[in-house]
Amino acid sequence: MAEPSERPDHAFPEAQKAGVYRAIHERRDVRAQFLPEPIPPEVLARLLEAAHHAPSVGFMQPWDFLVIDSREVRERVHRIFERENARAAECHAGERGQLYRRLKLEGIRESPLNLCITCDRSRGGEHVLGRHSVVDTDLFSTCLAVQNLWLAARAEGIGVGWVSILDQDELAGVLGLPESVYPLAYLCLGYVGDFLDRPELARAGWRQRLPLAERVHGNGWEQMPSSTALGEALEALGARQ
Repeated sequence: MAEPSERPDHAFPEAQKAGVYRAIHERRDVRAQFLPEPIPPEVLARLLEAAHHAPSVGFMQPWDFLVIDSREVRERVHRIFERENARAAECHAGERGQLYRRLKLEGIRESPLNLCITCDRSRGGEHVLGRHSVVDTDLFSTCLAVQNLWLAARAEGIGVGWVSILDQDELAGVLGLPESVYPLAYLCLGYVGDFLDRPELARAGWRQRLPLAERVHGNGWEQMPSSTALGEALEALGARQ
């Protein structure tokens, strides 16, 4: 019987693997720890390059990057946030409402730089490979660009905060976006005094991380994983959590 061929080892060296996992686990949504120090142009270029190397369905690359350092533009965006945040606060009553109003949910004016990552929903033409059945794959692809930038930023020691409490139509107007371009992510970027040991909402008691072992299913929603290896992995996860 022929000996099985050895698979090629494409894994990163241990130190590099550790760096990737560290960036994933230590990434934070930053709102309140920004320092005034500007981001050097070469570092910003590396972050944008990392975002631009995200995967995209049909290689459509639907993203664009609006680098915002104008105080006037940021003040206009901040006014949208304040109005929308006041509306959102009305959804929470009692102690939950009091906690919501204590949370700091943006760093639009404090961060040295804002960045809007947009999605051009017309890019690639009418028939993009792989997009026929799921039209929103352009939005999903752009989210991957956001995540690439976020992880690269953490590796560079730069904090990122995603401001989602905005009226997207009004934001598009402030930024002068074409009709086919959607402002998917409005981000605040900058060096920070420290990265929190836990997500800010978890520290504040808003929500806690769900146990991963309870979020993994088998061949259907109601089925447990049938693989012995996966079962052992879940047991290990349960022990770690």
